[in-house]
Amino acid sequence: MSDATTPPGVAELPAILGALQDPVRLEMVRRLGNAGTAVRCTDLYETVGKSTASHHFKILREAGVTERVMVDGNIWQRLRTEAMDEAFPGLLTAVIDAANQDLDPTRK
Repeated sequence: MSDATTPPGVAELPAILGALQDPVRLEMVRRLGNAGTAVRCTDLYETVGKSTASHHFKILREAGVTERVMVDGNIWQRLRTEAMDEAFPGLLTAVIDAANQDLDPTRK
């Protein structure tokens, strides 16, 4: 999954980019990045059902982009910002900035 140059649990770049290429997963990551903290799973999607969202969370988690955390007995999602920045400096920030820019045409 990862090599000696990436932190444990962070996939190689093609797998990360593959995880981020899906519009639903990209929106989940954008929302997490903008929140800057862990977010309830249900606040990260609107256009897909719960089982489909679970599938998307799994892909992001397996790529090392996100992780699950327990908050008050519920599962929330959190970006693995430090690990991602260690493996691929600036990648996550650039992806989130680009996703935000796509939603705000005045920023182009």
